[in-house]
Amino acid sequence: MAATTDFVSAQKVNRRNTMVLLAALTALAALLGYLIGWVLETESSNTVPLLSKGGVAAAGLMAAVSVGWSTISLAFGDKMVLAMANAKQIDKADAPQLYNVVEEMAIAAGVPMPKVMVLETDALNAFATGNKPGNGTIAVTRGLLNALNRDELQGVVAHEMSHLANLDTRYMVVVGVTVGLIALVCDMLLRSLAWGRGNRSSSSDKKGGGAVILIILLIVVAILAPIAAKFVQMAVSRQREYLADATSVQFTRNPTGLISALGKLAEKAEPFPGVSRATQHLFIVNPVQTFTSKSSALLATHPDIEDRIARLRNLGA
Repeated sequence: MAATTDFVSAQKVNRRNTMVLLAALTALAALLGYLIGWVLETESSNTVPLLSKGGVAAAGLMAAVSVGWSTISLAFGDKMVLAMANAKQIDKADAPQLYNVVEEMAIAAGVPMPKVMVLETDALNAFATGNKPGNGTIAVTRGLLNALNRDELQGVVAHEMSHLANLDTRYMVVVGVTVGLIALVCDMLLRSLAWGRGNRSSSSDKKGGGAVILIILLIVVAILAPIAAKFVQMAVSRQREYLADATSVQFTRNPTGLISALGKLAEKAEPFPGVSRATQHLFIVNPVQTFTSKSSALLATHPDIEDRIARLRNLGA
């Protein structure tokens, strides 16, 4: 029999690793800012300074914008996601079984009762959002309610409840926003460099090879930074799905419910109005792309469902 999963330790490691990744993303944004400031300072002078005051200022600005943008997203991001998905809040009388299951799993997770919402689509899917457990929302599709039995529904709800309990919803918003900021700045930078490369080339020639090398370095970083940041986002998302699956079993004491539900979700997880690549990582299975064991792990928001099912079967009692 497989060794029993240490959920508390897994949660601590997961949270610590996420904080490290967030710090790395912020540092990447600051590095990008420093290079931009360094190039701008070089462009306005006849030398290439070893320590750029403009670079330090731009790095601080990028880090501050990243933190500020993340803070705003934490405050309003859940409302935006729910509005885009056209999720409607329901009362207990609207879906008694769903509401009862959410109440049970909230007690099992030790978190306040979240809001319960339904997405009117035949697709099978679910997601959770909220900046803290006391301000959380669990949303499921009408198709999921119609297709799953109570044990399967309980497994899915427990999975989403674990995202709230583990603070996944908070961290994924911050990671997504930081990745988006880096990609946006890099895109603007590359467009700017392409638009002004003629004047910049003649100006750089007068300042010597140092400025040319610096500009080339900036271009390389601007191309690689958003790719690296996206890989980080995908890695965080995949690990949190594994942990949410395991925590679901901790809450329900019944892995067969989630195993059966994942099998059905794999068959009917098609796209539907209100979902996009910006929100695909929030759902229990990706509604935009299907990932298998042959898919590139670096580009996958979710692990292969067969792998998730295998891990659930191997969990200790």
